[in-house]
Amino acid sequence: MTVIALLTLDIHLPDAHSLKDKRMVVRRVKDRLRSKFNVAAAEVDHQDLWQRSQISVVTVGPDENYLLEMLRMAADEAERSAPECTIQSNIEIV
Repeated sequence: MTVIALLTLDIHLPDAHSLKDKRMVVRRVKDRLRSKFNVAAAEVDHQDLWQRSQISVVTVGPDENYLLEMLRMAADEAERSAPECTIQSNIEIV
């Protein structure tokens, strides 16, 4: 059985004063998650706002518990990679 797990990160970037500032942080988070956890990551909402972003991270595999734990670690890594931001995370199995 194949399981699909989705992590949604709602990010508030209080120090971003331009889209360029925002893109630097968003790129750093996505690149770190992709390289460390081998997941797909994309900014999916709020592309036109300076201080807000939503990133979706998805992975697939046969073991639901493993995927949930991996995405929990990915959410923690996102917070470590952008300590200047407030990040709320939500994990679901789809």
